[in-house]
Amino acid sequence: YYGDEIGMEDVPIPPDRVQDPWERNIPGLGLGRDPERTPMQWDDSPNAGFTTGTPWLPLAADRQAVNVAAERRDAGSLLHFYRRLIALRRSEPALAVGAYAPVAAEGDLVAYVRKHGARRFLIVLNLGSRPAALEMPVEASRGRIVLSTHLDRDGEQTGATLSLRGDEGVVVALA
Repeated sequence: YYGDEIGMEDVPIPPDRVQDPWERNIPGLGLGRDPERTPMQWDDSPNAGFTTGTPWLPLAADRQAVNVAAERRDAGSLLHFYRRLIALRRSEPALAVGAYAPVAAEGDLVAYVRKHGARRFLIVLNLGSRPAALEMPVEASRGRIVLSTHLDRDGEQTGATLSLRGDEGVVVALA
């Protein structure tokens, strides 16, 4: 869905601005999709670069900071992360069509391996807000981080234990 790649969030829609037929027909139940269909935030101009007219739905309060133009300039932005993740998936068949094998993990960690031909990748996600560590399986104990959600661990070698910050995910190319 558009907007995910820059971190757009749902926008509260006043009753007089509702557009979605479900919410119009059955108001007050939150069945409408308008909060996630607000105009794309392209830049920090008055209507976020979406239109020179009046947008059909209200704009987010954070549009001055959360917009495509601002995130293009920020190498650590969510937009850059999305672009790198998409490029990695396109360049590595193991991440697109490879076989899936779960890896035992505890607590808030989810881990799995994707394999295609000789290429193997370990994906580890810390779904919790606190740091966590994965005791790496022997066959996955040697690898190199190729992407982290924080965009700051490229090339880091892995060993017997892989530590992740809260809400961090990593893609590890396995040796």
